[in-house]
Amino acid sequence: MAWQEPTLDSTTQAHVGDLVARMTLEEKLSQLVGLWVGADASGAGVAPHQSEMTDDGLSWSEVIRDGLGQLTRPYGSAPVDPAAGARSLAASQAEIVAANRWGIPALVHEECLAGFAAWGATAYPVPLSWGASFDPDLVEEMAARIGASMRAAGVHQGLAPVLDVTRDYRWGRTEETIGEDPYLVGTVGTAYVRGLEGAGVVATLKHFAGYSASRAGRNLAPVSIGPRELADVILPPFEMAVRDGGARSVMHSYAELDGVPSAADHTLLTTILRDRWGFTGTVVADYFGIRFLQTLHGVAGSEGEAAALALAAGVDVELPSVHCYGEPLREALARGEVDEGLVDRALRRVLTQKAELGLLDAGWSPLADADPVLDDEGSRDVALRLARESVVLLTNPAGALPLRAGAKVALVGPLADDPMAMLGCYSFPAHVGVHHPERGLGIEIPTVLDALRATGTHVTHARGCDVTDPSRDGFDAAVAAARDADVCVVAVGDRAGLFGRGTSGEGCDATDLHLPGVQADLVRAVLDTGTPVVLVLLTGRPYAVGPLAADAAAVVQAFFPGQLGGQALAEVLTGAVSPSGRLPVSIPADASGQPGTYLSAPLGRRSGVSSVDPTAAFPFGHGLSYTSFSWSARATSDDWAVDGDAEVEVLVTNTGDRPGADVVQLYLHDPVAQVTRPVVRLVGYARVHLEPGESALVTFTVPADVTAFTGRFGARIVEPGDVELRVARSSADDSDALALRLVGDLRTVDHTRRLTTHVSVVPLHAMEVTNA
Repeated sequence: MAWQEPTLDSTTQAHVGDLVARMTLEEKLSQLVGLWVGADASGAGVAPHQSEMTDDGLSWSEVIRDGLGQLTRPYGSAPVDPAAGARSLAASQAEIVAANRWGIPALVHEECLAGFAAWGATAYPVPLSWGASFDPDLVEEMAARIGASMRAAGVHQGLAPVLDVTRDYRWGRTEETIGEDPYLVGTVGTAYVRGLEGAGVVATLKHFAGYSASRAGRNLAPVSIGPRELADVILPPFEMAVRDGGARSVMHSYAELDGVPSAADHTLLTTILRDRWGFTGTVVADYFGIRFLQTLHGVAGSEGEAAALALAAGVDVELPSVHCYGEPLREALARGEVDEGLVDRALRRVLTQKAELGLLDAGWSPLADADPVLDDEGSRDVALRLARESVVLLTNPAGALPLRAGAKVALVGPLADDPMAMLGCYSFPAHVGVHHPERGLGIEIPTVLDALRATGTHVTHARGCDVTDPSRDGFDAAVAAARDADVCVVAVGDRAGLFGRGTSGEGCDATDLHLPGVQADLVRAVLDTGTPVVLVLLTGRPYAVGPLAADAAAVVQAFFPGQLGGQALAEVLTGAVSPSGRLPVSIPADASGQPGTYLSAPLGRRSGVSSVDPTAAFPFGHGLSYTSFSWSARATSDDWAVDGDAEVEVLVTNTGDRPGADVVQLYLHDPVAQVTRPVVRLVGYARVHLEPGESALVTFTVPADVTAFTGRFGARIVEPGDVELRVARSSADDSDALALRLVGDLRTVDHTRRLTTHVSVVPLHAMEVTNA
């Protein structure tokens, strides 16, 4: 075909432009929609209002007649053997290619938030665990493996990462977020993007933007934030992932910002994303999001009007199936209500991406790998390492952990022997597999009980209660087991699900932050035996467990740590691994108070003008170890040019008798500014692994750009004046406060500013430590 001939201008845009000029309107529209062949309209779906949205009456042959933009979740809608799925997908692609005169295949997308969402694929820890690891390099390694498995299965686009910054822990999708700090979310999320994109899979940033700031933490509820919070808290992770990560797709959110739904927000999807940040990829709809402009938001009177709004705003592809961008858009074009130039604009972006993926190559083959391997030893090793790094030791005042060798251990609680306790709502067994119990989990998921017994620990087990069922029938057995043990480990927390089928996950929002069901009463009953209790929390959000934690011998927090999470927890409990996770979210002291993150201005903290004390029980960044570390910090200069760098050196030494990893955190404190600022905010961090007696020099090179904020008049500024860089073990535990002065004139910065602090970690020998 002429548009594929080598005699044509060699640039991708020239090829794409030639093809666009030759296509009919029907062929153009076909490239702007997806098709979800396996969508479940029974009401047990995996997208909001799926049962109401999937009965479109279109046949396969009708939809693909002029081509097809995307295939929606061929692996992620039902348990499919990978080899059979690959053959089926190849056959579908062959039909699509044969049906349209240009021979263009569909781009295939899948979910990949906690691993490739397919039956039999490795289930990795959820994003809150990524944040708890404070290890972007390991997250990038994980994403590269996820991407490789997807490409082997014929998938081109992954609907991850989630870059929403947690604002209210009651929100059910808190488990999908990386944490409550935009710098942590941005750096870890960008690492994920690099890994996925490096494997040849298009990363999709979601949910753009403000979705996590909904009123009262309710899913899809209106968002009431001002432009400064949007600019300084919500948008930076997305900007980082676009500019530094090279993400090639963005998914609009279901949110409405100040009354404007994201799917219809030209300022968000075009002015900021494209014109300001230079994004050149595709914007895809969150599932049914364009139609929701009519059915939920009420800003469109028909599907055609919804299509017109979304297309003009900058949404290029409708997912998951054909609704607004099909016949309704064609009719609106015929009436002159939509400029066909907007269709061509979206089409060029779609075809350019297909060209980048090789889908327009003359020799393209629909079969990627006849027998893709989705769960191998290397992937499980990465999942285990990430799970280990994400376990957070919250308290251990009397040294109850690690468990004493030979101790009689009672293991109780509803999550002690439940493989699903390790998985978030976007892990395939929890997301889809629960509807197909006859197929099994598809992967090996050792429980905490399995893993503890595998270490040789003497364990007796009693379930005690369910996560949500109010029955206390099992309390007596749990109490008896605790009384007969040297130590009692209690595993409680969440069950992930969708739309009310769990206690955490999409559509599973909470009214308060008490442990679900009667689990807190079970913990109290066991505490009352007098046996030392180790409280293990397996959750998708932080819960206020202050009174229970105060009486426990130790408290361990894990955020859905993936298929090897049980092993990681057993290793931490027995001391085979020293805990090194740090909290990516604060753990509140009060279950009923309005949740709030550590990013608070002075009046958002405890004060004499309110009877409510919002101080967290355990602050962002907190985490303990089985070894000890000493720090010595200094700034290399007191002056910091408003267009220059500050350098902070921290000498870290493992002063204990065990190997371990420490996480050095760097916070900015700006005491006087044009507008109120958070008391502290994270601007750098380093994970440092050291053997006993070893030292390392951590150097933070901090560009003044990272001090920037949205000033009084709406511009992003670097403001001269006194600041502190605080070297800290958490957002509330400073080790050294280094006073510096930003010198020079007030400086306005834009999207070209530097977004991150450079960190180097150099191991030191004993002589070098002496001289340091």
